[in-house]
Amino acid sequence: MLFDPTLAYAMGASGGEAQGNPIAAFVPLIVMFAIFYFLLIRPQQKKAKQHKEVLANLKKGDHVLTAGGLYGRIYSIAEDVLTLDIGDDIKVKTNRNYIAGLADIGPKPVSKDPK
Repeated sequence: MLFDPTLAYAMGASGGEAQGNPIAAFVPLIVMFAIFYFLLIRPQQKKAKQHKEVLANLKKGDHVLTAGGLYGRIYSIAEDVLTLDIGDDIKVKTNRNYIAGLADIGPKPVSKDPK
């Protein structure tokens, strides 16, 4: 016989009643959100806040790195437009939002004067 009716009844759904606490199903989702918040969202917000402060405190003479990879010294500031001196009297204008951060150019070389 191909069809066994007792097997079909055994595989059927139970009386239709949900078992367990429905709030307990949301606990893993809440824990996962908390993990994502503390490992991903919060550090990213902190970094964005620090970058915003750096952009707000730029001043003439600061060495910066642009998002395009240019290193330069701020020559002048007019609202959101910065003029950067990138060397050999070459000046470029860029928007303040395209500054990636302050450049760490290290210590300036000391010239040895033979005199």
